[in-house]
Amino acid sequence: MVQKSKPPAAANGPERRGEPEHRSEPKRRGRPRAYEPEVALGKALDLFRRQGFAATSLDDLSEATGMNRPSLYGAFGDKRELYIKSYQRYREEARASMVEIFRQEMPVRQRLERIYACALNIYLSGETGPRGCFTVVTAASEAVGDPDIRAMVIDGLTELDKAFTNCFRRAREKGELPESADPAVLAQLASATVHSIAIRSRARVPRKELEAIVKGAIDVMVGAKS
Repeated sequence: MVQKSKPPAAANGPERRGEPEHRSEPKRRGRPRAYEPEVALGKALDLFRRQGFAATSLDDLSEATGMNRPSLYGAFGDKRELYIKSYQRYREEARASMVEIFRQEMPVRQRLERIYACALNIYLSGETGPRGCFTVVTAASEAVGDPDIRAMVIDGLTELDKAFTNCFRRAREKGELPESADPAVLAQLASATVHSIAIRSRARVPRKELEAIVKGAIDVMVGAKS
């Protein structure tokens, strides 16, 4: 009797029990890009500070932050909300850079010199040129029509006035200023000097000229050096 031959098993078939069937795994999709909100906010802050609110489009913000519009909306809200958050970030950073100068004990002239030097460092910074002060250059313009931004601007101006007032009050108590000196009036002069160098720095006035303005203002406020 002729025996029937068994058909050969397929080379890659699953017929052999006990051995798992090998299949190519599907390709995994790339993970969605992760954004760092603080980094993106810093990019938006820089853009708003250079261009202002009206001149900055959502496309500009998308390009600067590397985030598409839906991602921007999801992370920060609309353009106005992003602008306000950028302004809040600017104020926090500016406050942090000066708070210790106002707190430390030192002669009033030295304190003012350090405060204005710090302000100039902030106003003259920028990769494409001096950016000036966010409050003076852009937020003050938006304050005309936006009550929320106006409240933030007034709060910032008032906060600076109060810090200078305390500075001059302490100086008067220590005998560095005459009893007739009015700390509140001197504070307004000091704040006005801050605003002046902010505008002039934006116009790219050289630092040496700005420092000369500062020196003259300090001489008026606390008396010229003998």
